[in-house]
Amino acid sequence: MPPHSMGSGTISFGLVSIPVKMFTAASGAGVSFNLLHEKCGNRIKQQQVCPVCNEVVDRTQLVRGFEFAKEQYVRFTEEELKQLEQENSKMIEIEEFVPLEQVDPIYYEKTFYLGPDAGGEKAYRLLADAMTKTNRVALAKFVMRGKENLVLIRPAQGGLMLHSMFFGDEVRDFGEVDKGESAKLKSGELELAERLIDELASEKFDPAKYHDEYRDRVLEIVNMKVEGKQITTLAPQAERAQVIDLMDALKQSLEERGARAGKAKPERKPAAKAARVAEAAPKRKTASKR
Repeated sequence: MPPHSMGSGTISFGLVSIPVKMFTAASGAGVSFNLLHEKCGNRIKQQQVCPVCNEVVDRTQLVRGFEFAKEQYVRFTEEELKQLEQENSKMIEIEEFVPLEQVDPIYYEKTFYLGPDAGGEKAYRLLADAMTKTNRVALAKFVMRGKENLVLIRPAQGGLMLHSMFFGDEVRDFGEVDKGESAKLKSGELELAERLIDELASEKFDPAKYHDEYRDRVLEIVNMKVEGKQITTLAPQAERAQVIDLMDALKQSLEERGARAGKAKPERKPAAKAARVAEAAPKRKTASKR
């Protein structure tokens, strides 16, 4: 089944306009639970309650407020908020092109696929190929739901992807976090850490290797419960012993990797058996001549 477009827009590239369709690139697949009344098993309803008046408040009685100080609010009407919103525009205006490696992934929020809309195939192909050849990505502005969004457009897998992004003042300063600069590494620890990284290294990222094991376990139990099967309580996982000495931890990790690699090597017996079969083959030919 082909993907369903969630909307359309137009990329503005100088005087070139490229009509595009937008598609959701990914969606979370985690399990979620509803809250039920244990007595009757029915799903409960959430209500808005005022803790001061101690009463349930209907949605028609609610107004929006911005907290400018502790428990002090400025009120806004829906009409005032509407006036502050920008007019929705389908124009995705490219502001500049930059190298992809200059954009830290921390700024990425959501990812969308872009495909050419009717009549935009050639211009779409032109932009995708030119960005690939110049190794550049585009930063653009896009007004959606009345709010201005910063987006990044990049060539990928033969087409174009769009990433909605956080603005600079929305990303917290990493400098406020202690990074352990005062810690002193012992001689040899860095070398062992590099060896362990090499042992665990792969040439490329394969997303198919990873899946949500928690979700698999939950869905398995759900199916068993639906079918009325007996549920066996899972034994708790054994806690990993904590290794205090960093050097010992690195050495043990490398030893475990080496032991696993040894077990994974194929046995030589089949090869020896093949050699015996090969030796016996001429004898069978000689016997047949007789």
